[in-house]
Order: sequence, then C-alpha cells, then structure tokens
Amino acid sequence: MAYSANTTSGAHRPHIATIQQQAISELVQYSGIILSVILIAIFLVRHYVFQGFLFKWLYGELWTCMDDRTSRSFINHHIGGVIKIMVISAGVYPWLKVVFEDSNLNDPLGSSLRPSMGDLLSVLCLLFSAMYIFELGYREKLSIIAVFHHIGAIIIGQVGLILSLNLPHNPESTIEFLMCVTWGAFDALAEFWPNLAMILYRRYKGRHALLSKVLLITAIVTVIGTVSETIVIMWLMAQSWSRWSLVFKISTPIFHTVFMAAQIHGSRNLYSMYKSQKSKRAEEAAVIELEMGASRSSTSSKPIVA
Repeated sequence: MAYSANTTSGAHRPHIATIQQQAISELVQYSGIILSVILIAIFLVRHYVFQGFLFKWLYGELWTCMDDRTSRSFINHHIGGVIKIMVISAGVYPWLKVVFEDSNLNDPLGSSLRPSMGDLLSVLCLLFSAMYIFELGYREKLSIIAVFHHIGAIIIGQVGLILSLNLPHNPESTIEFLMCVTWGAFDALAEFWPNLAMILYRRYKGRHALLSKVLLITAIVTVIGTVSETIVIMWLMAQSWSRWSLVFKISTPIFHTVFMAAQIHGSRNLYSMYKSQKSKRAEEAAVIELEMGASRSSTSSKPIVA
C-alpha cells in the first residue's frame, strides 16, 4: 500500500518524510549481474591500468620500490578515491532531489524517460558496495572496526535494494533505501579525504611540514563530516519516525553507531600520524638549526687576515 503524504503537514519537511512507497528501479532485479560487472571492471583497471603502466609512469621508483602490503594499500586508496568522486559527482543531484525536494525515484534524470533517478541511485549503491567488497578482498590488513564498517555498509546497501522487490511486505523499503543513499553520500564525502591524504603520505614521505598540515586538516574534516552526518541522519530519522517499524527504529541507530565509530577511529589514526609528522618536522628543524649554528661558529672562529 502506498504511503499517503499529507502535503500540508509535509510542507516544511524533507521529502523522505512524505514520499510514497514506490519501486526503486527496474535495474534492481539485475543487481547480481551489475555488481559482478562492476567488480570485473575494478579488477581490469587495477591489474591492467594501475599496475600495468599508469603507476610506473606517475610514480616511477616510488612505485617499483614498494613492498606488496604498501602497494596494495596505495592502489586501494586510488580506487577508493576515484569511486567516491564518481559517486559524489553523479549522485548528488538525484539524492538532493529525491530525499529533500519533491522528485520520485521513477522521475527521469533528463529529458528522456531513462535513466531515472532510481536507476542512477541503484547503480551507484552497487558501485559503493563493490568498492568495499574489493577492499575486503584486496587489502592485506584491515582493522576490525574497518571490517565491521565495510561489511555493514555492504549488507545495508544490498538490503535497501532487495526490500523494494516486494513492496507490499516491506512498507519501509523506499525510505530505507533513501536513508542508505544518505549514509553513502556522507561516507563518500568524508572518506575521500583520507584516501587523498594517504596517497600524499606515500608520495611525499619526507616532506614532514606538508604532511603534518595535510593530516591535521584531514582529521578535522573527517570529524566535521561525522558530526554533520549524525545530525542529518538523526534529523531525517526524526522527521520520518512514524513510518519506521520497531526493528528499524532500533537497528538504524545501532548501524549508525558502528559507522560513526569507524570514522572516529580513522580520525584518531590521522591525528596520531599528524603528531608523528609534527615531531619529525621539529627534529628536522632542530638538526638544521644545529648545523647552521655550527657553520656560524666555524666561520666566526677563523682568524682575520690583515
């Protein structure tokens, strides 16, 4: 049964609070093959482009001298960063239109009927899941918090899609999917900067002044992103509270807490790296000052020839 929106009471509320129950996209029934194609595409880019020639050309000896663990992490940050740019740039318009304004998932993105808002959002949801699947299988080492975060993100994203295949028995499927998309939007925006910071960390290993600034700014940005995400998610949840079943009222804050813990953990790691780089920068400055002092002392001790 479709949810009947009250246009008067919903005039100043986000669209997620009043949107009618509806199918996400006809592409959802092909999620398996779409996810498989995306994973194959990631493999081809990683194996034949990044490892094949691009990184040797971009990074030279820096790349060829990396050990296996470091190179895997380096590749993963590039793939994660590229996918997040794709998700943000392609998804921001339909996300804002459907979640906050008045568009429906079956509304067209442009002048033609296809693709629809839901078509693009469903594919981006699968792309985001594929990114985490790749990282779980490819990275040599991940913290337990990151593992829980990635597994939770994959499961939630896929559940959000699958529930829409049986609308009569899943009355929260539409708003659940839109909440998943909102999580993904903030996650992509907040986690892109650590990807970039880690790439710069490897690229400019000895430039401690630069890296200390980059790592501190990234740590601050991720904290701001986590706080902003929490405010928006809880606000959207409150605005649509009457539409959620007890299961989702309990599980949604729990999953969000896991995501928040993972992001805070990442921010702490970035801050620790910042302090390490700051310490190295201070040591480097002390050595330079010592050498300059020794040079001045040597110059002043030379006899003056009349």
